[in-house]
Amino acid sequence: MIIGNIPGLYPNYSLYTNAINPSARSAESDTNPNTINPLAKDEEPNAAPDKVKKAGRRSSPEDCETCANRKYQDGSDENNVSFKTASHISPEAAGAKVRAHEGEHVSNAYKKAAQKNGEVLNASVAIHTSICPECGRTYISGGVTNTMIKYSNEDNPYTKNQKQLDAVRFKGANIDYAA
Repeated sequence: MIIGNIPGLYPNYSLYTNAINPSARSAESDTNPNTINPLAKDEEPNAAPDKVKKAGRRSSPEDCETCANRKYQDGSDENNVSFKTASHISPEAAGAKVRAHEGEHVSNAYKKAAQKNGEVLNASVAIHTSICPECGRTYISGGVTNTMIKYSNEDNPYTKNQKQLDAVRFKGANIDYAA
């Protein structure tokens, strides 16, 4: 189905359909950037995305003080992971570093399970994103790791004591009097 210009009702409708519907394009609309994206008239044609100030924002991502001062810190009780002290990460590198940090938590769960005769049933990582209020850039704001470890009950001293108490309590409870 081809959608064309509906005269009178939506006078600029064909500007939006030209980018979607190739059959509605003309030679002029393919070469003129204002007809392909009429909302981009104020932007520089060859400007990098980090140098352009978005509408309604105080600064461009390149000049953003909030992004330049953003720090990441781990809030867990594990001592052998990165970011125990607040550290700055550039927005471009934050995704890789946060994923690597959350991977350290997963690795620690497997080590802990192996040391105590346990089994990792589930290890999941969620990476969170946010939008900078100053420049509008989407950035990695942190991550959360959830692990579930099942430990064998044989090595647990409480389980051993409970089994001994049960043995004393149930001794002689089932006696067969038939003779």
